[in-house]
Formats: sequence, structure tokens, C-alpha cells
Amino acid sequence: MHTKNRNRTSRSWDGVADWYIGWSGAEGSRHHKRLAIPALMELLQPRRGEAVIDIGCGAGAFASAVLEAGAAYTGVDLGQKLIAHARHHYGGKARFLVGDATRLPAMPQLRPASFDAAAFLLSIQDIDPLEDALASAAWALKPGGRLVLLMTHPCFRIPRQSGWGWDEGRRLQFRRVDRYLTPLAVPMQDYGEAGRGTTRSYHRPLEAYVSALAANGLAVDALREVSGEDLAPRNEPKAMRLAREEIPLFLALRAIKS
Repeated sequence: MHTKNRNRTSRSWDGVADWYIGWSGAEGSRHHKRLAIPALMELLQPRRGEAVIDIGCGAGAFASAVLEAGAAYTGVDLGQKLIAHARHHYGGKARFLVGDATRLPAMPQLRPASFDAAAFLLSIQDIDPLEDALASAAWALKPGGRLVLLMTHPCFRIPRQSGWGWDEGRRLQFRRVDRYLTPLAVPMQDYGEAGRGTTRSYHRPLEAYVSALAANGLAVDALREVSGEDLAPRNEPKAMRLAREEIPLFLALRAIKS
């Protein structure tokens, strides 16, 4: 939830912090609880006694699942209000640090090769440059450590460049994609006051993620695509339900540090 321009980004995420906390809270939204966190846990598999770092942690939605698995949790985010909320909610059960995801080696509280697992839970598409963020994650991981990126699916969920459409003749709902291969920095809706709450989402094609992981010694060994069918309202029309089942909402990539 932060970019290389630390001052601009800190202000932007602090500007939307109240809205974000109201939507997600420290335990996560229903998207987190029912879809994203279960998929992340399935791939990350934190074990008792391990150390896990959550990069771009926001208000700490992933902390409870990690703690319940018996692992030690460290969350890092540049949003000071989000970190303050997380600290208040979790007390001394988890460690939360204000820091830049692209510059973890500059944080005196962290040490290289000290984490068994690392995660980006719905945060990697808010972070730029991608290569610096993944280099930071690789720096933090022990050899053989696991990294999972869980994001809105970059092939189907491109902000302002994709959306649902309806084919009247075939009575089908389809997913429209207007642009895909070109990396984009997309301004998001302003949820703050006086223009302070504008953030950016960074779209990249799938190959950009795989290439950046490989460049940092991280080899992809698992991929999971998560549909939004579990969030379907009751009595949803069949065509809409089918589209929700077939067009994934989230993509999760797991990579191992060589």
C-alpha cells in the first residue's frame, strides 16, 4: 500500500485510512476472510515457530491467521494511521512497523535472511517499483523461504480498463478487457478529504511478476486462481453466477528463494 515516493504515498494512504479501516478493519473484509486469506494460507503454510513478514500489511488483516498457526508475525506498511490501528487492535501479539516495502534493508528493525515466509496480501498492486519490492522480500527471506503474492487478477481485473458486459443475443455475461500488456499507473477513487485520499493501482501483465521474481532468485512453484463464487448473493441470475465462477477475482503466486 505504498510506492517509492514515500512522502506522497504516506499522505495518500493516510488520507484514505479511515475509509479503509471502516471497510476492512484489522480482521479484514469478507473478501479477505472468505477468499483471499484462505488462499494465501493454503500456499504460504506458515508453521509453528516460523517467522512471517506481511509486506504492505495495512491494518493487519493477515495477522490473526498467522498467529493462529503458531508463527510469529511482522507487518510492514507505510501508512502510519493503518499501523497505529493494527497496533491498537493486536496489542503485543504481533509486531507492526512503519516502513517502505521497496526499502526493507533500510529498516533498522529488520535483518537479512530472517524470515521463513513473506506475503503480499492484496498489496503488491499498490507498490511501485515492483522489482524493488520483490528484491526487498528476497532480502528478508531465508534460503528456501516462501513468498506468496496474492493480488486482484492482473489478466481480468484491470482498473478502468476492464469490466462486465452483457451479450443479449447469447444471454451471457462476459468480462471485457480493454488493455492488458501495457503497464499502467491508475489513479483510484478519492475516498479522503480535500484530495488527500487519491491512491494509485499499478497494473502489470503476468509476465512482469514472473520475470521480476526470477530476477530476484525467487522460483515460482505454485499458482492458484480464486473465483468470487463464494461471495455471490442469493438468487443471483444463472449467467452472472457462471461468470463469477469462471472469471477469477484473485491470483496467487508462490515462489521459493533459491
